[in-house]
Amino acid sequence: MPIGPLVVLVHALLGLTLVVGIVGRDVVLWRAAAAADLAAVQRHLGVATFFEKVVRPAGTLVVLAGFAAAFLRGQPVFGVFQGASQNWLLVSVLLVVATMVLIPTVFLPRGRVFEAHLADAEARGAVTPSLRAAFADRATWAARTFEWVALLAVLYLMLAKPF
Repeated sequence: MPIGPLVVLVHALLGLTLVVGIVGRDVVLWRAAAAADLAAVQRHLGVATFFEKVVRPAGTLVVLAGFAAAFLRGQPVFGVFQGASQNWLLVSVLLVVATMVLIPTVFLPRGRVFEAHLADAEARGAVTPSLRAAFADRATWAARTFEWVALLAVLYLMLAKPF
């Protein structure tokens, strides 16, 4: 059996794992944001942490498997330099890079702020207004929305290969 189709299968399975991790994390975070008491918030955040531990390696591995699959199938990753037929792959790579940029620019710094508000709420023993505000942080939700849009766009590009 040629290795190319096997690597494509691994890439697809890792992509599925990434999607499940992102969906699970975000659904649980929405539930945590709506929770009335601190114990429920903490339980939901524990589950969100589990999903985040799935998302991090899956995100890296799906990209590596994608590059390997493209190489093994003879597809140019930077299609714009080799003709228009593979530009869907270049656009996919650019969307993934744009999403990865959100990690150090939005998710990590806003996460540290969130953790400080969570620690304050835990010290007080109740959900505080500042914790509620941290859950509703516009920059974080805008970044998560972009992550979803990019994820759906990459999925579309991988399946349809429109250009």
